[in-house]
Amino acid sequence: MDNLISSPQIVARYKISYQTLNYYTNLGLLHVITKQGNKRLYKESEIRHNLVKIQGLKNEGYTLRLIRKILNG
Repeated sequence: MDNLISSPQIVARYKISYQTLNYYTNLGLLHVITKQGNKRLYKESEIRHNLVKIQGLKNEGYTLRLIRKILNG
């Protein structure tokens, strides 16, 4: 089973802001697996993969909406 990671852990580990995490989640770039109270949990391997992919595509000039289409195939 894959490890789950919380929002504060993502912010600390991957050096992104809460605003960026929330924006990416709301756009559908990152997916919440489950909620425990008001705590959102994500699949760690998906977060790692998607954040690397998002950054690479942004550097190539892709918009976030196009990146969403690429990631969600």
